[in-house]
Parts: sequence; C-alpha cells; structure tokens
Amino acid sequence: MRRSHTRPTVVKGRHIALAQLRRWKPDKCSQTQVLRMRLCAFLLLLVEADPRGPRTPSCTCAGGSMTVERWLRLPGQGLAMLHVTRGVWGSRVQVRALSSLAAKMGVYRKMWNPTEPRDWAQQYRERFIPFSKEQLLRLLIQEFHSSPAEKEALEEFSAHVDFCTLFHYQHILTRLQALYDPINPDRETLDQPSLTDPQRLSNEQEVLRALEPLLAQANFSPLSEDTLAYALVVHHPQDEVQVTIKLDQYIYIQFWALGQRVGLMPRKSTVGSRRGFFKSPPAERRYFKRVVLAARTKRGHLVLKSFKDIPLEGLEQLLPELKVRTPTLQRALLNVTLVVSGVAFFVNVGMVVLSDLKMATSLLLLLFATFMGLRASKMFGQRRSVQALELAHMLYYRSTSNNSELLSALALRAHEEHTKEALLAHSFLARMPSGTHSGPEETSQWLQSEVENWLLAQSGCDVAFNGARALGHLQALISSNGMYPPPGFPKLESLAAVTLPQAAPRSDNP
Repeated sequence: MRRSHTRPTVVKGRHIALAQLRRWKPDKCSQTQVLRMRLCAFLLLLVEADPRGPRTPSCTCAGGSMTVERWLRLPGQGLAMLHVTRGVWGSRVQVRALSSLAAKMGVYRKMWNPTEPRDWAQQYRERFIPFSKEQLLRLLIQEFHSSPAEKEALEEFSAHVDFCTLFHYQHILTRLQALYDPINPDRETLDQPSLTDPQRLSNEQEVLRALEPLLAQANFSPLSEDTLAYALVVHHPQDEVQVTIKLDQYIYIQFWALGQRVGLMPRKSTVGSRRGFFKSPPAERRYFKRVVLAARTKRGHLVLKSFKDIPLEGLEQLLPELKVRTPTLQRALLNVTLVVSGVAFFVNVGMVVLSDLKMATSLLLLLFATFMGLRASKMFGQRRSVQALELAHMLYYRSTSNNSELLSALALRAHEEHTKEALLAHSFLARMPSGTHSGPEETSQWLQSEVENWLLAQSGCDVAFNGARALGHLQALISSNGMYPPPGFPKLESLAAVTLPQAAPRSDNP
C-alpha cells in the first residue's frame, strides 16, 4: 500500500515545483522568494533523480538514454538552464540492477552457511553435450551404425554438416569481429579515432547483444543474479584467497557457464598449497568446466574472458577491479602472533632498556607501539602479497582466452555443438517408430526425451537437450540443395601429395 502512494506524491511535487518556477519574476522578488525558488529547483532535481519518477528525455545521445538534458524556460530573464546529467548506458537500469543485487546479497548474508543458491536446480540447467564430436561419432556408430555401410554414411553426413555450416559461423565471426574491433583493447592495427564514453558503451551493448545467440548455440547457460549474489557473499573454507569488490565500480556484470561438475577440483595453483598445519583434505565442490565473463567498470572497458575449472563460490575472483583480503581466521592468527611476540619482546627487551638506560616510560611505550605497528604492517603486507601471487598463479593456469580470441573460440564451440545436435537428431530420428510420426512439436519432444535419456545413460550427466533446435538444424540441412563435396573440390590424397617448398635457413639467430 505504501508503494501505491509514492508515484502520485512524486508527480504532484514535480508539478508544484514547475508551477512555482513558472510564476517566478526575478525583478520582483524578495530574498525569501529567492530561497523559495531555489528550494523548488532543488525539489525538481530530486524528483528527476528519483528512479521511480517520470522519464521524458528531451535530448539523447548516440544509442539513446545516454545523457538527458532538461532546459526549463523561465519568463523575465530569458533562458535559465536546469541541466540534469544522467549516467551512461541507462543509469536507471544500472542503479536498479545493482540495488537488487545488493538486496539479494543481504539475504544471503543473513543465511547460516548456505551451500548453494536458492532453487539451484531450477535456476541452472546443463545444456552442454559432454562429448567431443569424435567421441559422439564413435558412440553413435557403436550404438546405431554398426554395419560398414551405416558407418560410412554417418561419417559422410558429419562431413556434410561441417561443410554446410562452416561458412555460416565464419560469417557470424566476421560480423562479431567487425563490431568488436572499434572497442578492442588488444588491437594490433593502427589506432582509430578515439570514441567517447557513450559511444563506447553503445558499441559494447551491440557486441553483447550479438554475442547472446552465439553463446546460446554454444550451450552456455547464463548465471542468474541470485547466483551472482551467492558467489559474492559465500566463501568456501578451502579457498586460500579471498577477494572483495565494490559494486558501485561496475556498470554491468554477466556470467555464462557450462559443464557443471560436483567433485574434487583439479589443482591448478601450487603456491601456498603446503602452507599451514591445519590443512583439511580436499572436499567435493560444485564447479564449471568453462565460464565466460563480460564485465565493465566505470573507469575501464568491456572485459571478455573465458576460464576453466572455476568453482561456484570463486566467481568473484574473476572480476576486474578487486582487492585481496585476508580471511578472518588468518587475521586472528596473525593478531595473536603479534600480541604474543610483542609481549615477549617488551618483557625481555623493554624492561632492560627501561631499567638500564633510564628511559622515560612514555617514550618507551611510543617506540614500542611504533615498532609493533611497523611489524604488523609488514606481516599483513607479506600475507597479502602471497595471496595476490597465488591468485595470479591460479588465473594464469585457468584462463583460456580473452577479448577478440574469445569470439573465435565461441564461434568454434558453437559450430561443434551445432554439428553434435545434428548428428544426434539424424541418428535418433532414423530409428523413430513408424507409428509415432506426428507434428513437429511432438517429434521434437520425443527427440528431446530420447536424447536426454541416452546422454544420461552414456555420461551420467543430466543434460537439457533442445530438441526443437536440433530438428531445425536437421531440416535446414535436408532442405539445402548443396552437394558435398562440390565439383572440383580437392581430395585429401592430392593435398597430401603436394610438397610445400621449405624456407631457406637464415643466417641470423635473433
């Protein structure tokens, strides 16, 4: 009920402020009226800054909703300008997203030892087919194509799929690279004219929109905001490195993942692995085989990165603009060590200095406090340096690609997933019972159920197979009238017989 009265009150306050400003005559006003007009202008600024207030932009920059300028005409003194500058790339949406993320983080902070996000089985469904194309071909041949003729036909169909879809994904990759090139931080060509921040954000938004269908075809699943809140709050006890971030430094954060596993994590970082006396044995954890990150800080640029073997609670370690922090238990151990060593030092050295050198007690305490402060700063600094080195070591081994190279890797993965879905649809539909032929919807549901059961039996993974999309891939291949191989296409034997000229050895050895 409270929320229903908020919007009329805000609109009424805006109309009152506008009416007061329009009736203002600068040449006939007292000091009290000037203060009243300033208060009305301040009220109007507050209403315009309210995210629930009306949005009627009178001027927009490239891409829309970048910068809003309001000009208010006041009679008597010409033009009085009321300039309200909003944040870039939809600050209203950004503030709401960050506020909702912060609210969900607060919910997880109140929970006692959560082990996974709420309703995790409904939030995340695995869509990645956990076999390579070669492995899938071998399994399908063993299961459904055991005769030599069927085996040869399946291999020819696989080659036909590759031939028909290769140009399609190459075209998608070319378009993506053309969109990404103006904002590519790793561009090796000549520098182009610099972009303004609104233009750069508009280009980044276009790249992310164009990237979403490719990620969907590559069978990546987007991680929800609730999952991100859980990852930012919950820290696993076996994570030797813990980091902290400030949400107000980010414009947007988005994760995609595939290949969910529950088990012992592959050990990629060896720094500090044998440190300490109370090491618990490795425990089973929930992690992902691949994670894609798209993030943007207010003072940075779009960061596109891909990682492997990332635990669910360690997603925040992949973000830019983070700080390494010392866990609470380690801080307590360091403080206890400092106190014990400080007391021992003061008893053994301080008392001798106080009695022999006749030093004033206040001066001795000041020197002792300075010494302990320097020692504490050095100990905590060394600890943070070791943790930062361990984090860098872990990211070095778990990073797979970034920026422009990530686009190429996603195109290759999407192409392979396309081929695997077409192979599964081709093999299962050929063995569909004759009496069950019906419409496309029923056929796709039957295909989805059969493939999911078969993948569960072969791999033990519960995969959500997109039967409608696989059926569409297969129908597009059947309806195409292209031939494989085309006339004049060189054969592998002729290519192998050609000997390439070898380069002459160079005398210099750079």
